Amino acid sequence: MILVMALLDTIGVASILPFMTVLANPSTIHSNQYLLYIYTTLQFTSSKSFLLFLGISVLTFLLLSITFRAITTYAQLRFTMMQEYSLGRQLVSGYLRQPYEWFLKQHSSDLGKTVLSEVSQVISSCITPMMQVVAQISIVVALMTLLIVTDPVLSLMVSAILALAYGTIYGSLRRYLGRIGADRVAANQERYRAVSEAFGGIKDVKITGQEKTFLTRFEVPAQRFASHQATANIIGQLPRFLLEAIAFGGMIVLVLYLMSSGQEFQSILPVLTLYAFAAYRLLPALQIMYQHITTLRFSSAALDVLYDDIKNISEIKKQKNISTQHLEIKDKISLKKVTYSYPDVQQPAINNLNITIPARSIVGLVGTTGSGKTTTIDLILGLLHPQHGSLKVDDTIITYDNVREWQKVIGYVPQHIYLTDDTVSANIAFGVPREEINQSAILRAARIANLHEFVIGELPKGYDTGIGERGVRLSGGQRQRIGIARALYHNPQVLILDEATSALDNLTEKAVMEAIHNLGHEITIILIAHRLSTVRDCDVIYFLEKGQIRSQGSFDELLAQSKDFRNMVGAPKTDVAENIIE
Repeated sequence: MILVMALLDTIGVASILPFMTVLANPSTIHSNQYLLYIYTTLQFTSSKSFLLFLGISVLTFLLLSITFRAITTYAQLRFTMMQEYSLGRQLVSGYLRQPYEWFLKQHSSDLGKTVLSEVSQVISSCITPMMQVVAQISIVVALMTLLIVTDPVLSLMVSAILALAYGTIYGSLRRYLGRIGADRVAANQERYRAVSEAFGGIKDVKITGQEKTFLTRFEVPAQRFASHQATANIIGQLPRFLLEAIAFGGMIVLVLYLMSSGQEFQSILPVLTLYAFAAYRLLPALQIMYQHITTLRFSSAALDVLYDDIKNISEIKKQKNISTQHLEIKDKISLKKVTYSYPDVQQPAINNLNITIPARSIVGLVGTTGSGKTTTIDLILGLLHPQHGSLKVDDTIITYDNVREWQKVIGYVPQHIYLTDDTVSANIAFGVPREEINQSAILRAARIANLHEFVIGELPKGYDTGIGERGVRLSGGQRQRIGIARALYHNPQVLILDEATSALDNLTEKAVMEAIHNLGHEITIILIAHRLSTVRDCDVIYFLEKGQIRSQGSFDELLAQSKDFRNMVGAPKTDVAENIIE
């Protein structure tokens, strides 16, 4: 399409020459063999009718050229926009496939910035310009060929002047464009982070009166970003002003050159018109080429960011060998000699840990802050993978290949529930297409979570009530109960609760925990709690300290055996404890 567009543009420009030649001197019809051939073949009887034919032909070619240029532009724009969609989708898909540990080293706003801003920047400032440069090169080559055929010496002089002008300007600004392009990426990252942190912590911002501080955090990088964008655009426009002067001056020089060669005005006019019309198409094409080349240079840093991310995504794809073997817990879940350290942290969070959790039992994990409880849960969930040792379900070792099948049988309730800006029903079924939501499963899970009465009694549209971004229209306890219902929706084999009742009042917590404990003989339940009444009825409690098991047993056994556990509970050493120890 680009070549056809260039050809039509050239024909449109070339068709001006015979029209202007006949207009200036009608006798040329009989002295020019090509014009005479057309004149006699089409049986014209007068120069006026032939001139009308030539005029209509010129107009037709110009309209064809413009129409095809519009079609080509539409095709290019559609292609680039689909590339933006495809690249954005590829990045989001790749990010979602990254292991959980990868996200521990990322800032969520940086990922959003890359997908929503840098992809658009690369497409609009790299892919589109490259296509436009190719298109304009075709037009420039075709038009310059036409001019060289008309007058080789003059055309080569014009080419040299244009190349020197554009080359000098770009060469002097190339490094500067690269430098401000890299700082644009950094400023973009900073402004995205500033907005994310300001709105993410809006309650604290309001309470502490730090609106101005967070505005400044956004304002400074946003000004840099805008300044660099404006500078790059101005640099892209610079030659246009210079070349407008060169073009007008060039036309005067051209007239003087042609007249000095002894040619009459009648013979000069067609050539002058040809050059004028060629300049009309040539100069914008050269300007577009230069502008897009400067844009490419300016956006090279954004392209580097995308290249690195796509390269990492491709490596993840190569490593994936997903198993679809269904996992079912028949006997136990076990962590065997597991050690794990977080990235860039020397001290292990978990050190040579051994835990066995019988199927359909209720197990508690307790310990002081930093003892490794949540890390242990993340290892059991398959979010983190042991650096030494293994996680086993019965005799099956959980690896990267089969972790997805393992996670399918788990229901997980974190301390901080993530809720989408959707209905109660959609949040309980989390991620399930609306038309596939199982309402019976919704009601069952909501009743166990002690949520059903609140939904039907207090919410205006029941389960179809919108709850706002992150559940802003609900209390902490209500959000937590939705999280518990979500974990139970798929009827899991394993239910893991990480401080899942911390926001509930005592009566609600008691009702929820009674319902959950009633499931204890049907599914495996693992609890983390600082409120120790939550784990009092567990079959086994593991007391963790510095990533290791210090003691284990029932609540009363730990109370008797472990001084640290008693200190955490706040209970004195009783006579019963003394007897058990002895």
